[in-house]
Amino acid sequence: MKVSEILQVKGDILYTVSPDTALGEASSTMAENDIGSLVVMEYGDLVGMLTFREVIKAVHANGGSIAGAGTVRKHMDDSPITVTPDTDVNEVRRIMLEKHARYLPVMNARTLLGVISFYDVAKAVLEAQSFENRMLKAYIRDWPAEQNAED
Repeated sequence: MKVSEILQVKGDILYTVSPDTALGEASSTMAENDIGSLVVMEYGDLVGMLTFREVIKAVHANGGSIAGAGTVRKHMDDSPITVTPDTDVNEVRRIMLEKHARYLPVMNARTLLGVISFYDVAKAVLEAQSFENRMLKAYIRDWPAEQNAED
């Protein structure tokens, strides 16, 4: 299974923010849309990722408040790990586990196609395994009867 297949199932809704957006506004966008990350774009290019991890760190560093925490640029991951549509899902799982990355932007050259999350990958793998299990069970049920030795 490839990343492109996960994106097809997931859909094409993508939330972005500019680096000069106030962190409070960005976190409100995340809360209102029930998402864990925002892609940070500037002049049409991917320049970073803001995830709930960075927001929590900023709140902690700012004494428990997000007010006055500054802009997204100050807190974003400015060199996020990316994958391509052709990246195999097993490679994605390895990257996510090794790098502790819950969200990976999907890039085709310099074009952002979407973001896949740990949840998206887990769901896709589970659905693929369930499909495979159903097919194997159907195959076993329909196993041809052995021919008589007299035939």
